Amino acid sequence: MGHIKQMPSPAGMQKTEWVVPPADGRAEELAKSLRVSPLIAQLLINRGIVEAREGSVFLQPKLTELIRPAQMPGIGPAVARIRRAMDKKEKITIYGDYDVDGITGLSILWELLTLLGAQVDYYIPHRIDEGYGLNADAVRALAEGGTRLLVTVDCGISAVAAANLAKELGVDLIVTDHHQPGAAMPAAVAIVHPALEPSYANQDSAGALVAYKLAWAIAEEFSRGPKLEPKLREFMLNATSLAAIGTVADVVDLRGENRVVTKFGLQSVADTKLCGLRALIQSAGLAGKGVDSTAIGFRLAPVLNAAGRMGHARLAVELLTSTSEMRAMQIAEYLKDQNVQRQQCERKMLKQACDIVVERGLNHPDRRSIVLGGEAWHAGVLGIVASRLVDRFFRPAIMINASPNENGVAQGSARSIPGFCMLSAIQACSSHLTSFGGHKMAAGLTLPPENIEAFAADFETYAAANLQHEDIVAKMHIDAVVPLRQFTRDLVRQLDLLGPYGEGNPKPIFATKGVRLAAAPRRCGSTNDHLQFAITDNTSTIRCVGFRMGGLEKKLVDHEFFNIAYEPTLNHYNGNSTVEFIAVDIQFE
Repeated sequence: MGHIKQMPSPAGMQKTEWVVPPADGRAEELAKSLRVSPLIAQLLINRGIVEAREGSVFLQPKLTELIRPAQMPGIGPAVARIRRAMDKKEKITIYGDYDVDGITGLSILWELLTLLGAQVDYYIPHRIDEGYGLNADAVRALAEGGTRLLVTVDCGISAVAAANLAKELGVDLIVTDHHQPGAAMPAAVAIVHPALEPSYANQDSAGALVAYKLAWAIAEEFSRGPKLEPKLREFMLNATSLAAIGTVADVVDLRGENRVVTKFGLQSVADTKLCGLRALIQSAGLAGKGVDSTAIGFRLAPVLNAAGRMGHARLAVELLTSTSEMRAMQIAEYLKDQNVQRQQCERKMLKQACDIVVERGLNHPDRRSIVLGGEAWHAGVLGIVASRLVDRFFRPAIMINASPNENGVAQGSARSIPGFCMLSAIQACSSHLTSFGGHKMAAGLTLPPENIEAFAADFETYAAANLQHEDIVAKMHIDAVVPLRQFTRDLVRQLDLLGPYGEGNPKPIFATKGVRLAAAPRRCGSTNDHLQFAITDNTSTIRCVGFRMGGLEKKLVDHEFFNIAYEPTLNHYNGNSTVEFIAVDIQFE
């Protein structure tokens, strides 16, 4: 799973370069048109929104702005074949990916078809034993089990060989996917994919949203008029919560249609009719607290992902589609424990990986990539650790479990930095690989263990040719440099209009330069890792919290002035609301 951008710990990190856009002269006029603060207008301009109409849609999205399902490429033939399978009582199997995007998309389709009385089952490959995507063994087993129509979710666009096998075995295939298509397309009765038509308005649809559109089109097929039947309408409204979770978890651009489905999906999470989702929220300690995109990215999605990372993702689908409160709570608690195990495994692997990076000098300024192979590294955690290495060293990273699986190959997971297409890089070194797939920012691969060293060398050569030194300097995008007095309670409340946050619409970060301490810093937290302090710039004084910034206590005291980047928030205590900053970076002159 992808993650919402999280600020890395300042301790031991390379200095972050602040990137600040110039103040835009159009902000005042846009602010007047939208009746918002000029600072809010500047934030919209920073996100590419310069027209009042666009700004109004962004700040007040409506469900009617969702693209109609009929416009999704390939959806007509897919609905027709599913209708025929249902009329003939053929067995349909939905084949999903094991990450949150695949789990939620599969759950939407399976529930809708079940509601309509279809003979439908689902299948998710085991992350470690089978790997990503449609595989031949699974296709053969499903055909032997009576499946006559196979519908993929969040996978299948590159499964040319498996698709050919399905055809040979008399199984029709419908592919729904959003990953980058290759030169060869799978033999399928329908391919539902936003990128098949360059004119389709949402090229960045998550796999769950593609599945949601197919479900919506099926619901329209089974309704007797232009409007959905009441039970189907209620289902599709409820299903926005699952589409939103998949969209946020897959880190797609949260503007346009993705913003609409996420905004309304998050609203429907609060009073969801899905008992599995309620159990998940309760087990995460979020009941009654509201669920935003950050809560999905850091609290709910990791628990759902833990099913596939540490065991089998089928359990996560059972949770999301469960109708038993007791069973749902049992699964949610079990997955919570699995996530704790995942965290422990991740910390151990990250320490090992960082030690190797330093030992081999892979963090040297002249290096452009990190490719590591380790014995018995847990394949389910490779991607997360690769992401942590990117956060820490800011260069493309690939983690490989060098211990061969039952097919005799090593499995790897790759994560990239902005501006460097991971899929193209891996493709350039593919002579060493058994298989690979993915997109610009993340990919998976397999290769013979003996090829790891040669692959790493070729990957570094490609990275060195395509990345300059300035490309591997960590950058923090600051929305505006402002005096502290601007942050009134009303302005901070207006900032909420910009949520939900995620890729393409990051949480706003501001900076103030030349501040000084207004009160002595104090370490806090169970391990004294965090810092509480107050700052002033002579226009106002504001309290700050710096998570994992405890190590900066002495430096703050020693420097009279410093620059600070932060996220404004409201602290509600004893019925009072006060402006508070979450510090994300501190720079000393």
